[in-house]
Formats: sequence, C-alpha cells, structure tokens
Amino acid sequence: MDWTFLIVKLIQVIAVFAVLLTGCAYMTWLERKLVARIQSRLGPMNAGYQGLLQPVADMIKLLFKEDITPKHVDKFIYGIAPLASFIPATLSIAVVPFGDSITLFGRTYDLVISNLNVGILYVLAITSIGVYSIIMAGYSSNSKYSLLGGLRSSAQMISYEIGMGLAIVVVILLSGSLNLVDIVDKQGSFVGWYVFRNPVAFVVYFICAVAETNRSPFDLPEAESELVAGYHTEYSSMKFGMFFVAEYANMITVGAIATTLFFGGWHGPFLPPIVWFLIKVAAFQVFYIWARGTLPRLRYDQLMSFGWKVLLPIAVINVMVTAFFVL
Repeated sequence: MDWTFLIVKLIQVIAVFAVLLTGCAYMTWLERKLVARIQSRLGPMNAGYQGLLQPVADMIKLLFKEDITPKHVDKFIYGIAPLASFIPATLSIAVVPFGDSITLFGRTYDLVISNLNVGILYVLAITSIGVYSIIMAGYSSNSKYSLLGGLRSSAQMISYEIGMGLAIVVVILLSGSLNLVDIVDKQGSFVGWYVFRNPVAFVVYFICAVAETNRSPFDLPEAESELVAGYHTEYSSMKFGMFFVAEYANMITVGAIATTLFFGGWHGPFLPPIVWFLIKVAAFQVFYIWARGTLPRLRYDQLMSFGWKVLLPIAVINVMVTAFFVL
C-alpha cells in the first residue's frame, strides 16, 4: 500500500474541506456587508472587528437553539433531508483542480483530490442529487408551504440542469476531454480561456447555475412573501443550518467549476496558482451577492418560461454551431 499517496490525499481532503466550510461561514458575513453597502447600511458591526466574528456567533446560536420536530412529519425522511442536502454540496469539489502539480518525496501529485477521467460527468451526477433533499424536506414536513417550495425547486432545478449540461457539452467539444485537469491545461494562455472562445456557453451556464442554487433572482423555492421560507419552513437549529451551509457550499462549488471550465482554472501571471484560483472563485461569489442586492425576484411562470423557451433553444443551437466549427 502506498502510504505516502494516502497521506497526501488525506491532507488535501482535510484542507479543502476546512477551506470550504470556512468559506461558507464567511460568505454569510460577506453577503451581509455587501448587501448593506448596496442599501446604505452598515451590516454586522458588533461581533468582532467589522463584525468578523458574526459567523462564529451564528454557529453558536444554531448549535444551542432547541431542535423542534413538528408533529405528523415523516421523521426518518425529515431527519435525513438536511444531510442529503449538505453531502452532495461538499462532494462536488473533489474533482476540481485548485493548483499546479507539486513534487513530494520524489513523486508528482496533482492538486486535486480525485483526478477522474470523467470529472465533468461526476460533477453533473453529484449536483443533480441535491434536488432529492429538497423534495424530501418539502414532502416530509407535512406543510403546504414546504411542499410547494419543494415542488417549485424540483421543477426549477431539473429544468435548468438541462441548459447547464448543454453549456458544459460545448466545453467538452472545445477541449476534447471530460477530465477537468486536462480542460484547465488546455486554457494555459489568457486568450485560450473558453469564456472568450464561446461566451454564449458561459452565459447560459452561469444563469442556469444561479437558478440551480436557488439564488436571486431565481430564489422561488424560498419566496418569503408566498411560502414563508419554502422547503425548510419547518426546520430549526442545526437542521436548518445544514440547508443554509449547503446553499453556500453550492455557490462556492459553482464558482469553482465555472473558474475551471471557462476562466483557465488556476492559470494566471505573477501570483501563485492557488491564489489565482481563489481570486476567480471569490469574484463569482461577489457577483452572486451583487445580483441578490440589485435584481428583483422573477415570477415562477417567468422563470420556467425563460428556462425552456429561451435558454434551452440557445444552448442547443450553440452546441450545434460549436460542433460544426470543431469538426
């Protein structure tokens, strides 16, 4: 057994998981501060300098809040739904390369937890599992608000997954590979980034990804004025916290995959590769928050109509045109 390989991979898993969870926590702080600036407010200020300890305070609050389970819920499904939401959100990052290869003990290792030849298919498979947790939460809560939120989200996520998959097909055609490490390697120069070679695919991908993560202006499953809080209305304490963390983990994962597929991954001048990767991912998170603070929520019929009648035809035509030019 190659113990060196196992130790290196274990260190990578722990480091990536720690960075992901820390990023999820401080995404809440960043979102509050940026939205506050957009709305001419201060945001959190009292917990630590500029409110930097606010995520820690929120975590302590969630841990010590009473975990209430309503009567007449399906307890088993109600209990595992938060886990089913949190686990896929963290697994997707496993195939994303976050830096150049390194040499340790005379052996070269890629800075990716698992260098799969079918990395893109793995990402699509894992991210599609997330819809089950929302359906389970909505169904098991025995609440009309939760059920409607779950049904909305399942229809929304399935609809926009198709457009997102077709946008990714364009990257596969351009790179000739399903391996994310190979895709990054083929974007070594700035002009070779796929966002410049096919900007339509990136726009379609990112719109679909925002809808996939249920973020504004597509946050219909959690429309407060209609559904109280949607599929997690009946959840409290850390069960609610796991849904909350899963949403931010999905946002970070979407930013990491968009960086890998369209923006050259970790490639960049002067700075270390991993720093470039983190900067690009952070830019996507800022865009998420900016969209939430500025764009109004769509109606549900507008959301579905846009996905099926606008994005899907554009994505299909884009795949056909790209395939023609590649061949």
